[in-house]
Amino acid sequence: MASSGLSGVFEKREQEITEQWVEQQQSTGRKLTPAERENTNRQSREFVRSLKGALKQNHSEDISGLEWNGVRDFLTDFSARRAKDGYTPTETASFIFSLKQPVFSALRTEAGSDAAALAAQVSHATTILDKLGLLTAEAFQKSREEVILRQQKELLELSTPVVRLWENILALPLIGTLDSARTQVVMQNLLEAIVETRSDYAIIDITGVPVVDTLVAQHLLKTVAAARLMGADCLISGIRPQIAQTIIHLGVDLSEVTTKATLADAFDVALRRSGHRVVRQDAVIGNAAR
Repeated sequence: MASSGLSGVFEKREQEITEQWVEQQQSTGRKLTPAERENTNRQSREFVRSLKGALKQNHSEDISGLEWNGVRDFLTDFSARRAKDGYTPTETASFIFSLKQPVFSALRTEAGSDAAALAAQVSHATTILDKLGLLTAEAFQKSREEVILRQQKELLELSTPVVRLWENILALPLIGTLDSARTQVVMQNLLEAIVETRSDYAIIDITGVPVVDTLVAQHLLKTVAAARLMGADCLISGIRPQIAQTIIHLGVDLSEVTTKATLADAFDVALRRSGHRVVRQDAVIGNAAR
């Protein structure tokens, strides 16, 4: 009786429930723009129709059945869009939980003086809406994690730019911690740039890397080895005194890698190896005059 009663209430009072729900959403929470108000109105009406259809087909409190596919898909998509639009978990979950009051009000009107029927119907509605609210929260959290992971990946790519210093010389300035995930991005960006520009020399500048431990040193050696396999000679610049002491203390062998204190020094080495050199313009003019 409780389940059929809830389905019947939505069938009979869909318009009333929806209007009260929309009004409640627009009067609480964040201040909505006209476009957001219109979107909320549309989403609320669409969800109520979907929920009414599911209740009509399935009178149980189990929302995992095929009859609830439309409701679950709606909430998953709704939560994903809210995560991307910057809504909080509370604001997203309240979309479902704020529906309780209009539903309870409609149930009280329909039940009249039948307290037992009202209690059963309210309990049934509460269980279903709570499950839908949890589903919404879980979908939001999953979508938010995906957004964060994508942003982290984009930041990694932005934080590892490959700069072309000369016609066959690349530089890769690193800033921040160099972990396994970032090393993979560094290596991929560098190798792609070597192939694209057909460069013979690549300089990895670690001036902005705060700490160099055994793991970081291994990551650097792997990147150097990968660049050599692509036919490019790799140099490491930014070796500060404390980093040099750390590398010696750790016993890391960088003897086969050219290292320099500054990017300018490494660039000068790469230029000379490629058969170029940089001279002052006034010196060239003076030699020509003589």
